[in-house]
Amino acid sequence: MNSAVLLLILLVYLGILFFIAHWAEKKESSKWTNNSYIYSLSLAVYCTAWTYYGSIGVAANSGLGYLPIYIGPIIIIPAWIIILKKIIRISKVNKISSIADFISLRYGNSRFLGALVTVVCLAGILPYVALQMKAISETFHIVTKTDTSSLIFDDTTTYVAIALALFASYYGTRYVDASEKRKGIVTAVAMESILKLVFFLIIGIYVTFFVFDGYDDIYAKASLLENYHEKNTFGSLEQGMNWFFLCMASLFAIFLLPRQFHMSVVENNRERHIKTAIWLFPLYLLLFNIFVYPIAWGGNVLFEGTNANADSYSLLIPQYFNNTFLTVLVFLGGFSAAISMIVVSSISLSTMLSNNLLIPYTFLGKLRNEEQTINNKKIVNIRKIGIFSLIIASYLIYRFFALDYSLVSIGLIAFIIIGQLGPAFFGAIFWKRGSRLGAIYGILIGFAICLYTLLIPYAIGLTNEESSFISEGFMNIKLLKPFQLFGLDYLEPVPHAFFWSMLFNTLTYFAVSVSFKGNYRERNYAEMYVDIDKYSTNHENAFVWKGTAYTSDIEKVLVRFLGEDRTKRALNIFNVKYNVDKNEELADARLVKFAENLLTGHIGTASARILISSVVKEEKVTLPEVLKILEESKENIITNKKLVETSNELKEITSQLQTANENLVRKDKQKDEFLDTVTHELRTPITAIRAASEILHDDDNIPEELKKQFLQNIISESDRLNRLIDKILDLEKFETGKQTIYPAESNLITTIENAVKPLRQLINNKSIKVHIEAKDTVIAYYDEDRIIQVITNLLSNAIKFCPDEEGLITIQVQQRDNFVVTSIQDNGKGINTNDFDVIFDKFYQASNQNFKKPIGSGLGLAICKQIIEHHKGQITVEPSIKGACVVFTLPKKNIEN
Repeated sequence: MNSAVLLLILLVYLGILFFIAHWAEKKESSKWTNNSYIYSLSLAVYCTAWTYYGSIGVAANSGLGYLPIYIGPIIIIPAWIIILKKIIRISKVNKISSIADFISLRYGNSRFLGALVTVVCLAGILPYVALQMKAISETFHIVTKTDTSSLIFDDTTTYVAIALALFASYYGTRYVDASEKRKGIVTAVAMESILKLVFFLIIGIYVTFFVFDGYDDIYAKASLLENYHEKNTFGSLEQGMNWFFLCMASLFAIFLLPRQFHMSVVENNRERHIKTAIWLFPLYLLLFNIFVYPIAWGGNVLFEGTNANADSYSLLIPQYFNNTFLTVLVFLGGFSAAISMIVVSSISLSTMLSNNLLIPYTFLGKLRNEEQTINNKKIVNIRKIGIFSLIIASYLIYRFFALDYSLVSIGLIAFIIIGQLGPAFFGAIFWKRGSRLGAIYGILIGFAICLYTLLIPYAIGLTNEESSFISEGFMNIKLLKPFQLFGLDYLEPVPHAFFWSMLFNTLTYFAVSVSFKGNYRERNYAEMYVDIDKYSTNHENAFVWKGTAYTSDIEKVLVRFLGEDRTKRALNIFNVKYNVDKNEELADARLVKFAENLLTGHIGTASARILISSVVKEEKVTLPEVLKILEESKENIITNKKLVETSNELKEITSQLQTANENLVRKDKQKDEFLDTVTHELRTPITAIRAASEILHDDDNIPEELKKQFLQNIISESDRLNRLIDKILDLEKFETGKQTIYPAESNLITTIENAVKPLRQLINNKSIKVHIEAKDTVIAYYDEDRIIQVITNLLSNAIKFCPDEEGLITIQVQQRDNFVVTSIQDNGKGINTNDFDVIFDKFYQASNQNFKKPIGSGLGLAICKQIIEHHKGQITVEPSIKGACVVFTLPKKNIEN
């Protein structure tokens, strides 16, 4: 393909990335940019050009040797739900914006330690960024079939580097506060992650199923190649040890690489996003590795006997078959893998460079005396220049150093160098005794051994046979051979360097930490890091500080960097949170910590401490005092937590009491209505009986027929009075447990028919149709007399509320599990849904009976409920489109208490 055309495609592609980043910045609250999938995919910045091209090269040359780089992260990722969540929580409460700030803050805001971590990261990552430049350059010339130019301005990679530097410096420094989220960058990286995976899968499918006839075909042909079986086995114990240390190096890298820390910690805005990442990210790595073997060994088969670069097989294979479109797609995928790493790494390194080297050691004095707008502009410019300079420096390393090394070699060196931060980093979150001196000496010694066993030999040249340093060791001491240090000769150079550097690093860290006690700040932050869950909500309370500080002085420093409005808002939040009077002149430890946190995102932890220390007078605090204050802080936090819990419980109890009181008032009202109703009901038959009796007593000349009618009225009203008294007595017996039932297995359908018979005249008088939906025989376990009483009561209510014309009552009986369910539904006016839960209470009558009130005492449904519950069943009102529907259940057989 013509170089100009491919360059134009790259410019269009970069333009699309600019647009995506710009759109995401504008739509930062959109669900398309702020979700767990975007976060999880952004973590795939781990898969660089090394993954895209280098893994294939390793697989082609040494078989399964590419797997440890992915096994390490996959092993540790399930633990992210605990470890990564803890790191994120620590970083959020302290506004940490880089791994250098994270480590230096833990060890007492050490400025030197922050600078040391920054230098280590620069030493490890700049060559790694240069590696990405190398990949872009080499693949560009493969696609265009051109030669690499020795002139800088004739090299296409020069212009790509400048474009990336401009992109990263613009979108990476949109905010003065480095801890702010960069949704534009995150969304662009997530999009690139999707594209590079899709393009890699496309080439994998093409090679496996179009160039060859599936995995079996590739295996059959590749197995005939020389040394195939030796390369594609796990090998001996020695090889297993090499694998183990490479796995550990990649396990450390997934936490410690600046770009990984930035994407997984700094850019995380919801802890719950980790739940998606712990399955989606390993799945992503798995998909990326499905076709590494087919492409690698397919390439070995196709290019056997040639000098083809195995790293480039994914490009060379489609090009071999003149498939230009697929070749360009693969190139764009590799380009995506490279530039996402370059952009994110340059942003994270620039933050460390400004916050831990440039500002605390050079610019801090000038920034202290400037206005807020000038300070912000200077800080942003420092970071812009830092990002631009880092990318250009990486380009120069590529041009003058990295051309002679493979993708994998430089990538692994970066892993080993960054791994030197491991003991100090993990000790920071799990070991309270870890000290600043232990971290510093551990990193220095580990880096020195890494330099001796790896960096110097690589600089000299691995195959340089004239170098006595490599062949004979330092001063011809064989035990000091860089690749066989102390006689260890079965490890390959990279795992060999990792083993010795990490061994001495870790031993030094532990030995120095237990030998020399850290100062009070170290112990203070150790408590807050290790026990972050206790302090995450009120972490200012756990900050130990003694001295004299004035609120006005701290406010002046904050105004220099945050501006007057933001400073006032922040201090108002602080005063409300801790119930502090806004006119309080003296500042306490909480405000000192609060102010440091506000400045940390702008200028880093070390500079924030220096600035605040310049306006306060601090007194030394002994270690016993620190422990005592922390213990008191823990007790206060526990007490506050208990008070909050007690307050919530009291609120809940108050609410329950209020509800109960409302129920009592309502029931008391219902009881009054009930008593009125009962009094009325009792008085009515008594009055009728008395009137009829007086007539019979006073008038001897009453005709015989009229006399019989009066006597019949007396008998009828007496029966009515008796039924009312029976109901009251029945209810009292059920409630006091004196009532007994005599259940037996019976046919419920027969019982229903027996209950309907006495009511048939009433049913016919209102022209109501009664329809029973059930089998002929449904056996249940119940007291027949009592259930007839229930059905009679429910049917009476249904008859009462059925319309005067076309009334319908439907009785349905169904068997479900161990119960028989009976529903009685009418087509009347129905029951208000608000009455469903209380309609079975005694004294209750439905609230929608607002016209002519039906005759009744309000006891019938209450008695029904008691009878059904004594049968171990339930009775409820269910929603119905038309009319009322009452449902009750009865057991099929005896249920033991």
